[in-house]
Amino acid sequence: MESFKKTLPWLLWAWIALVIVGAFFWAPPAKSFQGSSRILFFHVPIAWVSFLAFLTSGVQSLRYLYGGRDRRLDRSASAAVQLGLAFGVLATVTGALWARYMWGAYWNWDPRQTSILICLLFYAAYLALRASIEDGETRARLAASYAVLGLVVAPFLYFVMPRMAEFTLHPEPVVNAAGKVDMDGKMVQVLMASLVGFTALFFWMHNLCCRIEELGDRTTRSRR
Repeated sequence: MESFKKTLPWLLWAWIALVIVGAFFWAPPAKSFQGSSRILFFHVPIAWVSFLAFLTSGVQSLRYLYGGRDRRLDRSASAAVQLGLAFGVLATVTGALWARYMWGAYWNWDPRQTSILICLLFYAAYLALRASIEDGETRARLAASYAVLGLVVAPFLYFVMPRMAEFTLHPEPVVNAAGKVDMDGKMVQVLMASLVGFTALFFWMHNLCCRIEELGDRTTRSRR
């Protein structure tokens, strides 16, 4: 069992390496993207992982508030927000690079660009809240309440707000308004593989972050 756990990270990196190869050498480019469609295989999964991280933080915070105030849940929520911000910034950067290529400017205040920026500011405030409170129990309780609010804020900003706009430069989602996937079969396969790989990467990184925070807590307690 221990040897299998050690093998998992190598399998994960091998999977992502195959995704990279597939993105550049197997899947055909999308004609409407003028040759810039390769970024789709990374931008979309990264954006999805950022949302998944924020969702994980809210769920773990809800469990913390109503499941016995377990410090492991608080650490899990905090780690998820940190990773969500990291992946959210990466999604913003990759989106800006694509925007520069397609629209001539890195930032256009497109509804999707604006909504993810607001979401990043919302969760940056979560970390600021945690940093401003010294008492551990109070910090965990207030941060958990804030993260639970994110269970409404994040879905609204990721999925609802961009669709409320009358006009957007951003292309349609992978699943369009008609409920169909308008994409070459090879592109779909690489994109799905990338989604699986980046999702697994998030959970692996989240586990590492939780263990690091636990070690930090133990060190802090031992010094008292």
